[in-house]
Amino acid sequence: AELQTFQWYSLFYNHLKNIEESEGGLDKFTKSYKTFGVNQLADGGIYCKEWAPGAEAVFLAGDFNGWNPFSHPYKKLEYGKWELLIPPEDGQSPVPHGSKLKVVIRAQNGALLYRISPWARYVVRDEDKVNYDWVHWNPPQSYIHKNPSPKRLKSLRIYESHVGIASPEGKVASYKNFTYNVLPRIKDLGYNCVQLMAIMEHAYYASFGYQVTSFFAASSRYGTPDDLKEMIDVAHSMGITVLLDVVHSHASKNSEDGLNQFDGTDSCFFHSGYRGTHQLWDSRLFDYANWEVLRFLLSNLRMWIEDYRFDGFRFDGVTSMLYHHHGIGTGFSGDYNEYFGLHVDEDALCYLMLANHMINTLHPECITIAEDVSGMPALCRPVAEGGGGFDYRLAMAIPDKWIQIIKELKDEDWNMGNIVHTLTNRRYEEKYIAYAESHDQALVGDKTLAFHLMDAEMYTNMSVLMPLTPVIDRGIQLHKMIRLITHALGGESYLNFMGNEFGHPEWLDFPRIGNNESYHYARRQFNLTEDDLLRYKFLNAFDRDMNKLEERFGWLASPQAYVSEKHEANKVIAFERAGLIFIFNFHPYQSYVDYRVVAFKYKILLDSDAGEYGGHQRLDHNTEYFSEEFPHNYRPNSIMVSKLFGRLFGVFLHAWVHCYTLTPANKLHL
Repeated sequence: AELQTFQWYSLFYNHLKNIEESEGGLDKFTKSYKTFGVNQLADGGIYCKEWAPGAEAVFLAGDFNGWNPFSHPYKKLEYGKWELLIPPEDGQSPVPHGSKLKVVIRAQNGALLYRISPWARYVVRDEDKVNYDWVHWNPPQSYIHKNPSPKRLKSLRIYESHVGIASPEGKVASYKNFTYNVLPRIKDLGYNCVQLMAIMEHAYYASFGYQVTSFFAASSRYGTPDDLKEMIDVAHSMGITVLLDVVHSHASKNSEDGLNQFDGTDSCFFHSGYRGTHQLWDSRLFDYANWEVLRFLLSNLRMWIEDYRFDGFRFDGVTSMLYHHHGIGTGFSGDYNEYFGLHVDEDALCYLMLANHMINTLHPECITIAEDVSGMPALCRPVAEGGGGFDYRLAMAIPDKWIQIIKELKDEDWNMGNIVHTLTNRRYEEKYIAYAESHDQALVGDKTLAFHLMDAEMYTNMSVLMPLTPVIDRGIQLHKMIRLITHALGGESYLNFMGNEFGHPEWLDFPRIGNNESYHYARRQFNLTEDDLLRYKFLNAFDRDMNKLEERFGWLASPQAYVSEKHEANKVIAFERAGLIFIFNFHPYQSYVDYRVVAFKYKILLDSDAGEYGGHQRLDHNTEYFSEEFPHNYRPNSIMVSKLFGRLFGVFLHAWVHCYTLTPANKLHL
């Protein structure tokens, strides 16, 4: 493992050295988005540049030349590059803002192929058309950012979002709607970061943005590039960090409005033949060893940071990138043989190291997150250590565990040790983002946690005017407890998918042939939380107060919790983190009187049984409780919790634990 890690770093170092020697440095190399594609010059002229190694000739056609395919030929350069300079006309641009363009490729077989530039900044699709059109985006006045990016956060509370579904109405919602209706909601809920999915342009809406066609274009289905810039700027004004879900793991197979067969060959940006196609996703796979692919992808990241002011990225599909088998039919047990060997795609790993090195060097305030289910060691350690360079990785085992528990086990069979193990099983000194559920768990074919817990009764018994049924009572209490224990124990940051914080009913399904192009499930019913007669408001309030308490005490940025109790018979979990005691009674019916826990003095700060959270109001919040010198769970002091109620009741306690500190060996120092 050490030898292969050294080899990976050597490969990274050699790439970096070659970029310095051949391209004038990483800074210049990754600014290629300012020269490739179609770019406006200061004198009003247009400079065009493309990489099409398989083309016999390249031309530019569009509204500006009456769609003459041959009037504006590109000049052939070295290494498969082509360039074209169009002088200004009376000091004005020869290609007007808003006009349509196409790159015309003469393929090796003589065929003329009309393509969208891989570097296109704006593409649109008319309602009566199948394919997207490339539109030259050069407005007289672009949106100017007014607010600085927030400082790098110590702990992230991420609101994973999709702009198109961010409305109760059955339609594709807009950037403007998100700016003025959703961002204030995110701020009020106590989230300090929004992660935007499906922004990079994708032809198929139902792909959730995972079949990207134009990597440099913000999706036009939600509005204009300036609308997105305004949205990010307003988020920054609220102190909200904005991350982009970036899909560099694969690309759409579309050719007329995608990267596929851009120059008439089956390679260009991708591997040719079998290696260039993902067998499950039916998409194209990048050739990360190719110099121009590195230029394209690294410049893509740079553009989103510098033009749109994104504060970092969630890299999608990292597992698929890391291994030649793409994770297909492969399980990961943690054995090091699974992470080191010929099955690792060293070129892809080197690209990820270059990407993180570039971001950390040129924009050190930015954050990167890896979506990796394999658990690749050192993926979230610095590149200088031979690591992948990511700041965080998603704790993908946690939501799977909750779904498995709820679907397969009776309440009395829940295993406290297994829950704690899943929530704390993470690589030393690599930061994890914990979550109970993301968009993956909500997509069609599965259900949200709330729907798993309450199912059909959500349609009939969520009104406060109806008696509280056992199913709804159990569902509401477990929903809060699962979120809090995941938030507090599962990682160094926390993520929630939009709407799930208040128990959004049903699943997420985009309009498609299989559902008669319906938008019924492609929306978020935020209005449910605003109806005082519905119980969704209780879950929404708990989520808000949970986040705001973390803001106050910072447990996500604190060392990993010390678990003092995981009692299988009592179904009780207790742990300490950030000067707080967390106690959860997962027993389906057993309550406890005078339950002893480790503490010096405590006062209740957050109680899932409180009335404002849909609980039964069984605890007095105004009482302070003091400890006695009674050893318990390897602590010299403990306290009797007067009442710890059953039926899925969770309580969050504040203890003055600054009286002692914990060493890594969990020994007490008075």
